[in-house]
Amino acid sequence: MKYKLLKTDDKSAARAGLISTDHGDIETPIFMPVGTVGSVKACHITDVGDDIKAQIILGNTYHLYLRPGTEVLQAVGGLHKFNAWNKPILTDSGGFQVFSLTGIRKMKEEGVTFQSHIDGSRHLFSPETVMDIQRSIGADIIMAFDECTPGTADYNYAKQSMERTHRWLDRCLVRFGETEPLYGYGQSLFPIVQGCVYPDLRLKSAEFAASKNCDGIAIGGLAVGEPTEKMYEMIEVVNGILPTDRPRYLMGVGTPANILEAISRGVDMFDCVMPTRNGRNGMLFTSEGIINIKNEMWKRDFSPIDENGTSFVDRQYSKAYLRHLIISKEILGSMIASQHNLAFYLNLVKEARKHILSGDFTQWRDAVLPKIQTRISEK
Repeated sequence: MKYKLLKTDDKSAARAGLISTDHGDIETPIFMPVGTVGSVKACHITDVGDDIKAQIILGNTYHLYLRPGTEVLQAVGGLHKFNAWNKPILTDSGGFQVFSLTGIRKMKEEGVTFQSHIDGSRHLFSPETVMDIQRSIGADIIMAFDECTPGTADYNYAKQSMERTHRWLDRCLVRFGETEPLYGYGQSLFPIVQGCVYPDLRLKSAEFAASKNCDGIAIGGLAVGEPTEKMYEMIEVVNGILPTDRPRYLMGVGTPANILEAISRGVDMFDCVMPTRNGRNGMLFTSEGIINIKNEMWKRDFSPIDENGTSFVDRQYSKAYLRHLIISKEILGSMIASQHNLAFYLNLVKEARKHILSGDFTQWRDAVLPKIQTRISEK
């Protein structure tokens, strides 16, 4: 994998760049739709690529390991062939999912023993097994195994957790170095910066991750319960240390406003379940603000879902029709809403990139932020 920094904004830390992988190029800043079990929920894979214009999607190591399993994925030749996606894929480490299994997992230095949420069977995730699993999945970009520290953790716990993540990173690097990609194309390993909301820990973790000279670096353990301003502060601390010639990936964030604020602070890559999850529940992100499509006010509104939308569903369907589908619990409603929200996110980062390159990003961001945070249904 290669990264080229094309331009940095004059009035902020926003960056426009280009990531090159064996499955194609990724223009940054970029949003990655979440394909937890190999599919982006309620979306056809062709629509994700052709209509939504996603350049990379994310798969989840924990879920893909449990179903369909690494044997199936290796038999078919990896996730790209299994789900018919021929562009880049990133896989997370599974750490967030494992550590969220409160009561059915046990952590020790070797790794984490956990029970499957599906059938209760026991499994071990260690730095070594997680590297092997991600080799089997075959993602272009894979994550080191880390402990995802809660945003409310006290200092001592956060410090111990960060130090464990660092020891696990060294083991990941050893395992990654002694194994080879399975399907004839390259894979890149990203370390994950931890440290909770403590600047000195974040600083130390960023320095440790940067010292490993990997192809990119992820920022984890944010948007997990800490105040939003703390999240932004930690991003600034970390990005003040991370090398400028590598992409920076903020894991699991967030709202459209979160993304623009993080871009302003130098983040290049994002993922979040919010566009699809909120869409399935009737929340739409639009160029004029946030819509609760279940609201009675849309019952006779036959205008497009978003007058400025970029997806074909925005042009083809009305707010009234989408409301009818969502209220009726029709599957098509989830599909339309998810596709619309993803297209909105992808277009947002595309516009951010355009304005970084043209030199007026900050002015554009300041004009856009108030609109996209407005809750139209509550006017």
